[in-house]
Order: sequence, then C-alpha cells, then structure tokens
Amino acid sequence: MYIPSLLALAAAALPLTTALPTTSTLTTRETIQETTDNLLFVKTMPQFQEARNARNPSTLDWSSDNCSSSPDNPLGFKFTQSCQRHDFGYRNYKKQSRFTETNRKRIDDNFLKDLNNYCDGVSAVLEGACKALAQVYYKAVREFGSKKMIRREDGSVEWLEVDPE
Repeated sequence: MYIPSLLALAAAALPLTTALPTTSTLTTRETIQETTDNLLFVKTMPQFQEARNARNPSTLDWSSDNCSSSPDNPLGFKFTQSCQRHDFGYRNYKKQSRFTETNRKRIDDNFLKDLNNYCDGVSAVLEGACKALAQVYYKAVREFGSKKMIRREDGSVEWLEVDPE
C-alpha cells in the first residue's frame, strides 16, 4: 500500500525537480559591446561572414564600402572580407562611443591579422606578394583610417580628420 503511494508522490515531484534551473543551465546575455568584440576579435572569418550575411544581431551596423578607395581584390587577392570586418569594427565602435586611438589601433591590427590569415591560404609562390600587399593595406588604414577623402571638382583630393563620435 505504501509503495504505490510513494511512487505516485515521487512521480509527481519529478517534474518539479527537473524544471528548476541549475547554475550550469543558466546563460548570461552578452552586451552589444561584447557581441561586437566577439565578432571582431574572437570569431573566425567564416563565422563573422555568417553573422554578417544574416545581419545578426540586427542592432549592429553591418554596412561596408569594402576596401574603400582601394581595390577589393588587388592582384587577385580577395581582401574584401577582411575589409568588411574592418569596416564593421570602425562603424560599431563609433556607434558605441568606443572609437579611441587605442581601439582604432586594435581594430587595424586585427585587420592585418585577417589579411595575413587569408594570405596563409594562398599558394606558397604568391604568399609573399600577398603579405606585402597586406602590409600596404594596413599602412593605408593606419594613415588614412580615421580620415575622409574629399574629391574636389578640379580632381584634387583632400583628407579630412573625422572626429570620433
């Protein structure tokens, strides 16, 4: 008599104990800044591109002009994805009021890392040329990355400093 009652009581209590969250099942939500940093500095390029293509999360700025005034694929090297992640860093750090010179250097250094990672995947014969171009692109963003190019009617170009937001 007591055994069926105990089994019924145990069966009734089972859903209560399994429904209670434990520390190991709780997850914390990332801030938008943490998400930005993860996508920029932690995720692989394919993971970043997957998030970019899905525009996920939608609250981030996914816009890009690719490699700006420079060729996206110089000498056939596909630098576009690295340029897109670099733009992502600049645009979101500005939007989040975190675009300091220290963070700009960190984003630029990550750009060089992304370019070199790409170059590691090209043929050994072309790797040196690819990495040399990666250095040129890196030096360009270090010099002009916080400036805006203005083309005048006479064809001349002027570079203006852009204040961080």
